[in-house]
Amino acid sequence: MRLLINNDMKRVRAGKIRKTTLGAALVALLLLVYAFNESQNFKLAKNIEIFSNIVRELNLYYVDEIKPDTLIPAGIDAMLKTLDPYTVYIPESKMADFKFMTTGQYGGIGSLIRKSGDYAIIAEVYKGFPADVAGLKAGDKILAVDGKSIKGLPLDKVSSMLKGVPNTEVVLTIQRPGVERTMQVKIIRKKVSIPAVPYYGMLNDHTGYIRLSNFTSGAYKEVKTALADLKKNHGMESLVLDLRGNPGGLLIQAIQIVNLFVEKGETIVSTRGKVRDFDQVYKAPAQPEEPNLPLVVLVNNSSASASEIVSGAIQDLDRGVIIGKRTFGKGLVQTTRPVGYGGQLKVTSAKYYIPSGRCIQALDYSHRNPDGSVGHIPDSLISAFKTKNGRTVYDGGGIDPDIEVDQPTLSPITLNLYMRNYIFDYATLFAQKHDSIPPPDKFTITREVLDDFHRFIKEKNFNYNTESEAMLDELIKTAQKEDYYERASKEFEALKKSLSHNIDEDFYRHKDEISQLLKQEIVGRYYYQAGRIESSLDQDSVVLKAEEVLSDPAEYAAILNGEAGKHRREAPAKKGAVALRQD
Repeated sequence: MRLLINNDMKRVRAGKIRKTTLGAALVALLLLVYAFNESQNFKLAKNIEIFSNIVRELNLYYVDEIKPDTLIPAGIDAMLKTLDPYTVYIPESKMADFKFMTTGQYGGIGSLIRKSGDYAIIAEVYKGFPADVAGLKAGDKILAVDGKSIKGLPLDKVSSMLKGVPNTEVVLTIQRPGVERTMQVKIIRKKVSIPAVPYYGMLNDHTGYIRLSNFTSGAYKEVKTALADLKKNHGMESLVLDLRGNPGGLLIQAIQIVNLFVEKGETIVSTRGKVRDFDQVYKAPAQPEEPNLPLVVLVNNSSASASEIVSGAIQDLDRGVIIGKRTFGKGLVQTTRPVGYGGQLKVTSAKYYIPSGRCIQALDYSHRNPDGSVGHIPDSLISAFKTKNGRTVYDGGGIDPDIEVDQPTLSPITLNLYMRNYIFDYATLFAQKHDSIPPPDKFTITREVLDDFHRFIKEKNFNYNTESEAMLDELIKTAQKEDYYERASKEFEALKKSLSHNIDEDFYRHKDEISQLLKQEIVGRYYYQAGRIESSLDQDSVVLKAEEVLSDPAEYAAILNGEAGKHRREAPAKKGAVALRQD
């Protein structure tokens, strides 16, 4: 009996030891987790305290008075730059600009300005808004705002002076080209709304066209209105939706625009981030307006964010054909958080995933290179996905178009004429001499106008260097430094002569592309932004390809069924192999 008791006591003691050991292990694990969290929290608290101490010491001991409103925001901006370019602090003073980006609305005069020497000039006026009503024209130089000279002021400062509360007055002192006396123009500011759809119309008897320039709060309604008008009043049977150059905007607008073309309940995009409670799956909320309308979406490398949700969802659901160039590759979602005193933190809170399950984020901000630079998602981490019809698509680098079309590059002479504002300045003088021109689809640059423009640039002593000439100049400088120039001077001179350009020959050799840019700039003076867009479409190679695809139902269907050949990125090679891409 005693033995049994002793054995039982031993078993009890052994059980207690095991329980104690297990308990100790659990406590150790909890302490480890707590220690990790404590370490993270400690690091955070420590560095906040250091930052606060530095500011206090600077305030006490720095030789000059510090400016907290400059110093601390600079520190905040530098901190956020270590994350990604979309996570930014927006102080109260810049909230108006932020609201403009999301709503397309602001209080002001309704014009686009750009720098010209020490002053700002009107680059474009928006139809029907105060600047237009007051008679301002593209090319007008702004000398002063409310009597205060703007000479030497940065463009953002001038812009802030022009903006203001609607129904308030601003007086501009203007110098108009070709007019000696300055002008004072009184303008009553109004709420300016920049349309998300600056132009829509018919490309031919059956193909409609909608240019969507941003995803501000009215984008869906504007696209829906354009769609209904084209269908009801113009007999549209197919559509080209142009998202080229569209940087994105509000997520909900992208979802609603996709829903115009896809069935209710289809998954359009999902977001996933650190805070799982905020993860969302967004499905088409309503019955579509046009579930069967043949559709082409145009994109380029400046189509980003919401543009990629639309084009990516349309591609993944095999609802339309994507044409153009690979998109930017921004698969990051931002939300805003109030941080006090009227300011907001716009913070990247999630990544978005389109219907096939792929994320098209191109740059890997979470794994920077040793020098701080950011690299693309490596090929070894790129995965293949399937569209609704079984076509293969890839993540890790924007939306690859179903048909890739290169926009022709401008010749050096055309690029210089455009970038150095010779085309802009000539259009200003042309508009002063001509009260009207034919409609955008009828206006052409005649030989007479082209010759007149040629005389204009000759009078301005226009000249430029080609890239070949610039490289040769650098080579000559290097040869002179290394004492090789003398022995090869004849060869250098012969090469210089053979590479030298002739402005007159170059001008007329590239007259077609010069005429096209000149046409758009002149048309814009009479028919505003909509006219400028319309005048460009007949020579747009990407638009012409879209028309071609939509005119051939068999080819259109073959592309969506994966039966047509195309230039597409090849599947990334496995690690250790050579990765092949056709871009």
